[in-house]
Amino acid sequence: MNCPPLRSNAEGAKMSLAGAMIHTNIFKETKNTCYNSKIFKLPSKKIKNYYRQAMLAIEKINQHCSIANSLVSVCCYRYITVNETTSNNIFYYFIKSERNSTTDPLIFWLTGGPGCSGFSGLVFEIGPVKFKVEEYNGSLPTLVYNPYSFTRIASIIFIDSPTFTGFSYSNSTDDHFTGNSKNFEEDYVFLKKWLGQHPEFQSNPLYIAGDSYAGMIIPALTYRIAKEMEDGTETIFNLKGYFEGNPTTDNNFDASAVPFVYGMSLIPTSLYEATKKCCNGQYYDPPNENCSSHLELIDELIAEVNQPHILEEYCGYIWSPQQRPRLASRRAVYEFESIHHYPSNIPPTSCREYGYYLCYIWANDETVREALHVRKGTVGEWQRCSKRFIYNKEWASVIHYHRALLSKGYPALFYSGDHDMVVSHVGTQGWISSLNFTVAEQWRPWFVENQVAGYTRKYAPKVTYATVKGAGHTAPEYRPKQCYHMYERWLSGQAL
Repeated sequence: MNCPPLRSNAEGAKMSLAGAMIHTNIFKETKNTCYNSKIFKLPSKKIKNYYRQAMLAIEKINQHCSIANSLVSVCCYRYITVNETTSNNIFYYFIKSERNSTTDPLIFWLTGGPGCSGFSGLVFEIGPVKFKVEEYNGSLPTLVYNPYSFTRIASIIFIDSPTFTGFSYSNSTDDHFTGNSKNFEEDYVFLKKWLGQHPEFQSNPLYIAGDSYAGMIIPALTYRIAKEMEDGTETIFNLKGYFEGNPTTDNNFDASAVPFVYGMSLIPTSLYEATKKCCNGQYYDPPNENCSSHLELIDELIAEVNQPHILEEYCGYIWSPQQRPRLASRRAVYEFESIHHYPSNIPPTSCREYGYYLCYIWANDETVREALHVRKGTVGEWQRCSKRFIYNKEWASVIHYHRALLSKGYPALFYSGDHDMVVSHVGTQGWISSLNFTVAEQWRPWFVENQVAGYTRKYAPKVTYATVKGAGHTAPEYRPKQCYHMYERWLSGQAL
């Protein structure tokens, strides 16, 4: 089923902006920005409050919108069944390009985790709206326009993957076990079905993209699509390349926290040299007890450092504001850590995680769920990063997929927020170097508005690596302007 155009209704738009701002048909006229939406019923007690919030949101959005060109941006949310036997249904958000959706790239965006909702990537990284971070007062959190949205230059599909992530669900109670292979298969089936349902996008340049743990799925999925195209069979894919940020790629290379924290002056030279010697550079699977002891000491020294961005406050990571999660291992993927500094499970507004708290409130509001057409009874509490399944990380490395894809000449962009400890630039540069591709352009700074935005290097045939200066684990969340320009230049074939 194609996503229908959303009908125009001014009053419905004003109320829906606050209740479900993501449910919009956004178009920009020559003098103002209008938001149109399907009408949905609201409890009468909430109408006045939603109306007031919506009017404020409209004013804020109008401040950011250019009036030079007209555009249409449609957000659509639906389910696609990826397993008919168990009725596994993947929920997604689709937003058309604001520029020219007929010819602009189509980006299939995979959020990390594993198990973090596509909505997280939409509102915290590259989508057209973001949360206004202000102290929660009992009303619905406000969404405002993001001037650095990637939808300015591309259409984007955000998915809740794997099953049991976000609003995705299964009718089978025995299907809570998943892993790399199953996750990858579901994503492939989803994209193939989606393009089958939306043939008008089959000719658009397709890019597979994402960040964090999605780095284990992106190259495998991209390779399968590339192989299908090369086999000569009828295909609906128009694959043009892929890109990843701070991507989990290889257990050994990704275990690069030791040289990273040393380079950031978080541990002394003596401890670093001793650890390097007794571990022989093998930090993922310590070869002896002496190595393990040194790594535990380093863990103690960095325990209160914010791993996704070492310069920001450490406030913990929200599962849900309704219950306190268990503490997770320091070696676990960062989304699975818990809040332990704040007994109320609510971080201070000064913390980045406060936006995640607002996200939980918004997505768990019944009015929002109704506007998003979430099927009742399928999902209890919405979680930004789901813990409703057991995930088997059976793949230790996906470097072989990268080598195969890049050898075929597919363009790729790999980038690192340079203050991320979770998947540091040290490890990413390490596995890229292991591919032994010829350096086509030496290390140099790249700029945004005459300021150094990071550093970049190019490899033959079509590989670009870049750091994003001052960014953390999910780079667009920390440096939205710089990342927008990085993507815009790369997608258009320009040098960073």
